[in-house]
Amino acid sequence: MTLRKVTAGLLLAGLVVTPVGAAELTISISNLTHGNHFTPVLIAAHDAQMHLFQAGEPATSALQKMAEGGDIADLAAMVDAANGVTLSNPAAGLMAPGQKVESITLDSQAMTHLSLVAMILPTNDAFVGLDGWEIPTTPGTYSLTLNAYDAGTEANDEIINGGGMPGTPGSPAAPGGDGGSNGSGVADTSANDKVHIHPGILGDTDPAGGMSDLDSRVHRWLNPVAHVSITVK
Repeated sequence: MTLRKVTAGLLLAGLVVTPVGAAELTISISNLTHGNHFTPVLIAAHDAQMHLFQAGEPATSALQKMAEGGDIADLAAMVDAANGVTLSNPAAGLMAPGQKVESITLDSQAMTHLSLVAMILPTNDAFVGLDGWEIPTTPGTYSLTLNAYDAGTEANDEIINGGGMPGTPGSPAAPGGDGGSNGSGVADTSANDKVHIHPGILGDTDPAGGMSDLDSRVHRWLNPVAHVSITVK
């Protein structure tokens, strides 16, 4: 199947899914955070057996690449190999705090479930996620709120050092230009190496030192971190 993009402005993108025997969906996504960006989003339509991630299970290498560095290529390839349909980077770049994404077309064939992932910056391995939501066949508008997950693949040291390769400590960047430097690192003694709800960040208010390079006044969040609206026609 082919993917057709319909642009409605620089920051607008959306999704229409038309499964065989199911309804047409129009989907919008909003970044609800105060000061955090989402890396390029991956949206996938797939069958019931497919998962981009699962809470309580170890992260796959493909998920680790996305959660630590924003690389969605391996996850997209995994869905393609399972005969699913993917849509990569509907916002044509980062999704800024408060940004809404809507109006992109996707032919999902007979796929029955929908998933979504994107890394949250600046963090070590946090991501926003929707895992295998069953596409309804009853017309109406459905509203979902999405939590931030921790991939469990590295310590949340809250250091911004350009890290992003799997197994490399640190956060790649603070896209808003509001990160600090020279942080000593947050001590993280958690032994949870499975995908789990992210505990959030601590941060501090010292841009040139302290324990964290994240600003507690800007980068802290409480779940949910994203809103998805789905209209079934």
